[in-house]
Amino acid sequence: MFRPLLQVLPAATLLFVQGAGAAVSSEARIFRTEKADIRVTKVAGDLDHPWGFLFLPDGSILLNERGSAMVLIAPDGKSKSAVAGVPDFFAWGQAGLMDLVPAPDFETSGTIYFTYTEGVEGSLGTAAARAKLVRMGKGARLEDVKVLVRMEKRTESLDNFGSRILPAPDGTLFVAFGDRMQGERAQDPFDTAGKVMRVNPDGSIPPDNPFADGGKALKEIWSTGHRNIQGMAIQPGTGALWTVEHGPQGGDEINRPQAGGNYGWPVITYGRDYSGDPVGIGTHAEGMEQPIHYWVPSIAPSGMIFHDGSAIPAWKDDLLVGALRDQMIVRLEIADGKVVHEERMIQGEFGRIRTLRNGPDGAIWFSTDEDEGALYRIAPAD
Repeated sequence: MFRPLLQVLPAATLLFVQGAGAAVSSEARIFRTEKADIRVTKVAGDLDHPWGFLFLPDGSILLNERGSAMVLIAPDGKSKSAVAGVPDFFAWGQAGLMDLVPAPDFETSGTIYFTYTEGVEGSLGTAAARAKLVRMGKGARLEDVKVLVRMEKRTESLDNFGSRILPAPDGTLFVAFGDRMQGERAQDPFDTAGKVMRVNPDGSIPPDNPFADGGKALKEIWSTGHRNIQGMAIQPGTGALWTVEHGPQGGDEINRPQAGGNYGWPVITYGRDYSGDPVGIGTHAEGMEQPIHYWVPSIAPSGMIFHDGSAIPAWKDDLLVGALRDQMIVRLEIADGKVVHEERMIQGEFGRIRTLRNGPDGAIWFSTDEDEGALYRIAPAD
């Protein structure tokens, strides 16, 4: 059961520079949530479907505009410039530049990881790559670009590319690809579609991967049976990977993928086909894992983070999930590995929420996947 959403309090203004270095605009609004009053402030606008983003030491922000370019946003949030050296990518529908994260040693190595759609119309797939970000005055370029994982089987669909990439505490990388609207591929052990993969930062295979010998599945596969993963996060304290993925009509899922686990799609699901027909054999099957949490009807989840509590102490270690269709942030309280409470916040106020980040200034940041998308930050109202 859900509690009331929130109360919008009178608009406020704010104009100062936060610890991340980005100048915050005067477009700030205050909202009342169950545990805290929060201030949501627009930092940068006029962005073309902003997807993944990361923070640079000088206060600049590196961001993927899905259909256009990787861009460098100035610390004042008022200007942007395209980054040179980005590999060729295909942009249309859901395809384009997607996730973007720093390596744990970014400040010394300059290494970033990103995902994108490669190929040409009629033959498209998802790829994950690494590169070195080199600053050039007020601009930047990528050097030493290397693809770490790619979808070898390409198709014409413009949907369900995924994708996310996430450094793990042990130094490896988790990479998630969507099923490309071909659900049977999620159960094919020799296809990267509908999978979570685990690779080393150079693209090599960790020897403790569940299929590292390559006999029963691709060596890079960590888990199978995923439809279209849109968010990944590492849980504080446990170091466990959590994911969130789109179902069809209903059946959006949060999972905690384990090595070698099969998460069911399209054999089992809590959703139905877009025609209204059933999918698969039901909701349970031997050898297939159940989700931690699911939504019926769908909310179209996207980015997710565990909040570190630096912005909103009352939300410490809560799971925050953005939603595209329902245009909101969902706050989930976790106890003993289970979701025990859900709160829906800022619904319909800012558009399709794509990516969430814990910022270096202690705030929570999010991007909105719109033609004229924007970056926002969440901080306490007081």
